[in-house]
Amino acid sequence: MRIMIAGGTGLIGSALANSLVGSGFDVTVLTRSPARHQPFASEGVKLQEWDGETAEGWGHLVSQVDAIVNLAGAGIADGRWTTSRKEQIRESRVRAGQALVTAIRDADTVPNVLIQSSAVGYYGPTDDRIMDEQASPGTDFLARVCVDWESSTEAVASMGVRRVVIRTGVVLSAEGGALPRMTLPFRLFAGGPLGSGKQYFPWIHIADEVAAIRFLLEREQASGPFNLAAPNPPSNREFVRDLGRVMGRPSLMPTPSFALRLLFGEMSTVLLDGQRAVPSRLQEAGYEFIFPEPVAALRDLL
Repeated sequence: MRIMIAGGTGLIGSALANSLVGSGFDVTVLTRSPARHQPFASEGVKLQEWDGETAEGWGHLVSQVDAIVNLAGAGIADGRWTTSRKEQIRESRVRAGQALVTAIRDADTVPNVLIQSSAVGYYGPTDDRIMDEQASPGTDFLARVCVDWESSTEAVASMGVRRVVIRTGVVLSAEGGALPRMTLPFRLFAGGPLGSGKQYFPWIHIADEVAAIRFLLEREQASGPFNLAAPNPPSNREFVRDLGRVMGRPSLMPTPSFALRLLFGEMSTVLLDGQRAVPSRLQEAGYEFIFPEPVAALRDLL
């Protein structure tokens, strides 16, 4: 299978690309900075420059691939949410999706499937209600971004392309993302729940994230939205208790909500609000999680 990944140099994309290349797939990664990622190319991944906004210079390659995975978008937690930063978060996702639609529309041969990235933030901040894929979207900033993100490639379905939307939870990896930031307070014996700790924490091990995407790529009956999060999401308090147990550290020092709001502003919603998102459709399709429980996942990663 020949696969193109937009946003393939990030945490999820690089792990996915390496996994696919290791299985003998032909992988092309669209990146703004090919020179910066040459070590990535040495592992067998082809790098193709793009501007993240148009199909210029690379669109013709779409006729040569069987599948596209769209993971492109500016980092949600890379800085305070100023007005300009919020616009960048949204526009980087929408324009990348629109560029892929343009390339597919102009292609001589369309790919069989497009995997469109999204997040469980689609559901907005929720209480203890279970959020499966049938739940309605929220109304906060992140939910609106996810709705627009998903909609950016909706048109490919009318072009004969099977389209899958992956609503991903917090991806746990030793290579980056949330986990190294979460472990730092524990290493200093200052770990504990964030805010009330009652908010749900939908997480997924990087191995399951990659395996689930590959599962959906190859499962021809799969289409529409899928929550990519481990079953039975714990509360933040329960998760940090397990993290402390695995690290041999106490988890008794909560970080007050007001302190997080003061430090991060509106972006604090990422830490203080959660979703009880469950992978109903993924499990119904036959996917079996490698790491369904937090303790085993954390032991593997730490």
